Parts: sequence; structure tokens; C-alpha cells
Amino acid sequence: MENYSEKFWRLRLESCRKALVKNHFEVFVAQTPEDARRIFLEEILPGLHVHSASWGDSLTLHATGILEEIRRNPEIELLETFDPAVPRETLIERRRQALLVDLFMTGSNALTESGQLVNLDMIGNRIGAITFGPRHVIVFAGRNKIVGTVEEAMRRIKQFAAPLNSIRHEDFNLPCASTGRCMDCQSPKRICNTWCITEKSYPKKRIKVILINGEHGL
Repeated sequence: MENYSEKFWRLRLESCRKALVKNHFEVFVAQTPEDARRIFLEEILPGLHVHSASWGDSLTLHATGILEEIRRNPEIELLETFDPAVPRETLIERRRQALLVDLFMTGSNALTESGQLVNLDMIGNRIGAITFGPRHVIVFAGRNKIVGTVEEAMRRIKQFAAPLNSIRHEDFNLPCASTGRCMDCQSPKRICNTWCITEKSYPKKRIKVILINGEHGL
């Protein structure tokens, strides 16, 4: 018998799915990161005719193991933009080039119940790719990213996701990594610089969202 929590999340995810579809996103619901990988490899990728790919920083994407699958695919050139052995200037140039790949994969800081994606970036490569450039965009998002409104999404990002990301990137030495809350800092390595609210996917179904029925990502 389905328990109360399972029913709650099944209903919440379906409501979010319908709202995103209404806003011209193509949406899939996965039960686990492994299920998300299967959906991507079996239901999405074969129809995209992809020869080049890249990605934006996303713990949820890493949890799926999809990057490893693409690295093993001789038909797809994966543009590596996060190699710690590569100078930052080179990585920035690669991220510029990543705006022209066939497929861009990333997460989302938040999704609203009205079917919007809300994101906040440091340099803008992730939101830039979501907005324009790559022919196809795949967004991976755990159920914990779902909020009621854009205002709630922005509050979630500034008060929760951003401080956690600052702690994760401890070499940035940002104030919120010490306080656990946004300090509206003036740091040269501030990660909260550019907002993006994606109301609808244009063209229709260019952005595909895989919702995962679990707590994944920040």
C-alpha cells in the first residue's frame, strides 16, 4: 500500500510536471538517479542526434553517472570544462565554446509549482546555455528543488543553496561559508551575480527536465 509520503511526492511531482509541460518543457519523472540515467540514455538521447556535449556544475547530474556514459561514447565529443588540472583561463574559454554544443546538461537551483526554472550564477555559463546556444538542454532536478513561487525560489537559493555551494567551494573563502547565510558580499569570487528565470522553453521542448523523486543536489 502506498504510504502518505509516497503519495504526497507522487502528487507534487505530477503537478510540477504538468506545469512545466504547459510551459513547453518536455518533462520526465524518474524515481532514482539511476532511473534518470536510463531515461536519458534510452528515451531521450537516441532522438537528439548529438555529436558534442558539455555541462554546467550540478551534483544531481553527477549522481546519475551520465557524464561517465558520455565519455565512453565515441560518437560524442564531451567538452570538459571543470578539469582541475587545466588553467582557469582555459576553462573559461571552454565554457564559452560550450555555448555551441549540441547538448548541454545541468541542474536547476529551483523549480516553481507554476513551471518556471529559477537559477543564480557566478559567471553565467550555465544560465547562458539554458537560455540560448546549445540545441538541446537537459535539466536534472531532485524533488527538493520544487517551491511555490519565484520569490520562494530566490529565497531558497540565497539562503540555502548559495551558502552550501560556498562551503563546497571552500577555496573561494566567501562570507556565507562562515555564517551559513547570505551576506550580500562584495567578494571578487562572489557566486551570486546573475539571475535567470526561465518562464517557458523556446523552442518548444528544447529544454527537457528530468524530475527525480528524491532529495538530490543543493
